[in-house]
Amino acid sequence: MPERAVGPDHPCPCGWGEPLTGCCGRYLAGQDAPTAEALMRSRYTAFVLGDVGHLLRSWHPATRPEDLDLDDDVQWRRLVVLGAERGSPFDDTGTVEFEAHYRHAGRRGFQHEDSAFCRVDGRWVYEGPVGNRVA
Repeated sequence: MPERAVGPDHPCPCGWGEPLTGCCGRYLAGQDAPTAEALMRSRYTAFVLGDVGHLLRSWHPATRPEDLDLDDDVQWRRLVVLGAERGSPFDDTGTVEFEAHYRHAGRRGFQHEDSAFCRVDGRWVYEGPVGNRVA
């Protein structure tokens, strides 16, 4: 069940300010993300919306879990992209550093991660935190 309802014309949860349909919604619907950062933003949006399918589809096969059980009590509030290296439409690897802010049990928190991305069959996928790259 989604943590918060976001209509197609509402601002995308990723923070770019575009409507969901013209931003991350297209990647959740199956369009390939053009950059590592765009994929990372769509994965954050998938966490907000509870879209487990997108999270699993966009995860590297070698590091992807068999299933994913999201905590319905976590309310994702804000994404802050701190930096990105490589990950352009012309690269095969990239990293994106971010903070994902949330509330859980009435307390604020954030997840800080420097995420590794690579292309598999031409599509960007999430590998995991930097240091967990697939060899």
